[in-house]
Amino acid sequence: MDSSKIIENAVSKLANTMRIYGEAHSRFGDLFKIDAEEAIDNVDRGFEMKLEAFHTLYDVSKNLFPYFDHGDTALMVAIRNATHHRDHPLFISLKRRLHLERGGIGPWLGASFLLASHPTTHGAPILMSHHIRLDDLDARLDPSRASPYLDVSVKGTKATNRFTVIDSQLGLPEIRAFRSQHRYPDDQAYLDLMPIFVSATCKVFKALKAEGINFNGFDASTYLIPFTSELDIDLSSRRFSQLRLRGFGPLDLIPIPIKQERNLESAAKADRA
Repeated sequence: MDSSKIIENAVSKLANTMRIYGEAHSRFGDLFKIDAEEAIDNVDRGFEMKLEAFHTLYDVSKNLFPYFDHGDTALMVAIRNATHHRDHPLFISLKRRLHLERGGIGPWLGASFLLASHPTTHGAPILMSHHIRLDDLDARLDPSRASPYLDVSVKGTKATNRFTVIDSQLGLPEIRAFRSQHRYPDDQAYLDLMPIFVSATCKVFKALKAEGINFNGFDASTYLIPFTSELDIDLSSRRFSQLRLRGFGPLDLIPIPIKQERNLESAAKADRA
């Protein structure tokens, strides 16, 4: 089997897992009412399936695309390695933490969670999400933290350079600063991986298409156009929202945008200048 066919099979596998995840996400609300654990397991395992398939594509196409030159693709490979080996307690999804780890929302009443994400350039939101703690990412990938959960498979300058690319290109210092400014506990600030996954997949699909790789099968051909000519994530911008758990039931789980709050603060600072 030639290398192009191997890559095409990997593209098809990734597209298939993307469809499976989308189906699990679409069933999440109804299933959650019946069995919260199964609903959360389905979307969490579905996201991990996408990461596994993305890593397979990386394995067979890394000569065609510089994955570690880009913060989004580098992070997807790193998160996959972390969730694959599971030699740490990191990267538990927000859904699992809120609904399963303490037996439900009740013990969290009164808490607020900061949610950070990257918007699209065309304005339409990404309707699916997968939030992980930002400090988990730091503990796994930032060599300066000396964390017991640091990824030791990449060492020295390579580890430092990888983290620098991810940190700078995804604007993580801005998120940490916002977390600190608004006094969110470190373990209650979350990063949405879904826009980053979309951005990474768009870049790789565009590069492979330019190399003449075919997108075979229903799933791959379905995702070809949106991921090579329609979707676009603005990694230079961040959007912030919060979950405020006040005992209002399902209303508590609707993120509240805090863009207006930031604009008011910026205006107030400008007035004082």
